[in-house]
Amino acid sequence: MRSLIGLLIVIIIIYWRRHPELFLTQRTYTHLWCNLFHFYGQASWFFAIGMIPLAHVFAIEFTVPIWVLVIAAILLAERITLKKLLAVGLGMAGVLLIVRPDTGIPSTGAMVMLCGAIGFAVAIVFNKQLFSTEHPLTIVFYMSLTQLPINAILTGADWVMPDRWMWAWLFITGCVGISAHFCASKAMQTVEVSSIIAMDFLRLPLIALVGMWLYGEQFDWWVVVGGGLMIIGNITGQDLWRNNQSV
Repeated sequence: MRSLIGLLIVIIIIYWRRHPELFLTQRTYTHLWCNLFHFYGQASWFFAIGMIPLAHVFAIEFTVPIWVLVIAAILLAERITLKKLLAVGLGMAGVLLIVRPDTGIPSTGAMVMLCGAIGFAVAIVFNKQLFSTEHPLTIVFYMSLTQLPINAILTGADWVMPDRWMWAWLFITGCVGISAHFCASKAMQTVEVSSIIAMDFLRLPLIALVGMWLYGEQFDWWVVVGGGLMIIGNITGQDLWRNNQSV
C-alpha cells in the first residue's frame, strides 16, 4: 500500500508540474538494482523485528553508515578520511549508549538485520550513482514502480483488505514514506553520500522523544547522552560539507 500510494502521489506531482519527461530514464538497470537492494533491506528489517528486540534491530540497522563508507569507497572512489570515521564513530557510540544492546542477541535475527543493513547501504550507493542524471522525482517514481509488483507478488494469498479506519493512516504512511525518500535523494545530490549519512543517526533520538511525548514512555538520560554524541558527530559531518564546498 505504501508503494501504491507513493506511486500515485509522484505521478500526480509530475503531471501537476508539467514535466512528463521525468517518467523517462536511460538507467533502467541501475534503478532496478538499487530498488532490489532497498526492498531486500526493508524485508530484512520486517523479518528481524519479529525475531529480536526492536532496540537490537535499530542498533544493527545503524551500522549502515559504516557499510556506506566501505561500499562508496569501492564503487564511487570516495575517500575514507579521519573526519568521516570520527563522525560515524561518534554516531555509532551514541546509538549504543541509547539502546545499550546486551550480548544475548539471537544469531539468526542479528544476521538477518545485518544483511538488511548491507542491503540499505548498497541501495544508498546506487542512489548516489543516479544523481548525476536523474531528478529526485524520477528516482522515487521508479522506486515505487519497481517495488509495487514485487510486494504484490510476494503478498499473494496472504493479502488482507484494510479496515476503513486504516486508510487514513495508510495514506499518511505513503505520503511521509515517499517524502523521506525524495528528501534523501535531493540531499545526496549536494554532497558526498558518506558526508551526510551520519545525519540519519538523528532518527533514533527523535523516535525516543516522540515516544515520550505521545506514548508516555519513561524519560531516559542515556537518550540525552547518546543524542549529544550524535549531534557532535553531525556537526563534524557539517564541517565536512563546508570543506567540500569551499574546495
